[in-house]
Amino acid sequence: MSVELPVAPVDTLIRRRAGDLRVSHHAAEELARRIQDRGARLAAQAAEQARGDGRKTLMVEDFGAEASGDEEITLPIAPVDRIARLDIADEFRVASDARVALAAILEEWGESVAEGARVLAEHAGRRTIQAEDVETYLRLVE
Repeated sequence: MSVELPVAPVDTLIRRRAGDLRVSHHAAEELARRIQDRGARLAAQAAEQARGDGRKTLMVEDFGAEASGDEEITLPIAPVDRIARLDIADEFRVASDARVALAAILEEWGESVAEGARVLAEHAGRRTIQAEDVETYLRLVE
């Protein structure tokens, strides 16, 4: 699976939670890969929900979210749309508000992972968040 999500917005996302710590490029790449994996899994689950309801369009509620439209999202919507389509059949469409909802869900999840990675880096006595911090945090919580 190629990485559809650009690293730059993920780097911005992780730096929001980094505090005084630096962020390695590999940490941002790892988080981008993990966000993409999670987005593809969520979309596959949403597709099953839509299929069960007899629909061919993924809606906001299929992601267990509510459409608010007033949130500022760092993750770009077009790559999130491509991520949503990675593991679902071509028969499905993704509603535009569902793309935004998925981006918001992924961003919130990514920020919580970034926060956990920061705590682990600080605990290890390092001044830089590394990819291993992202990996370790996710192993601990999943």
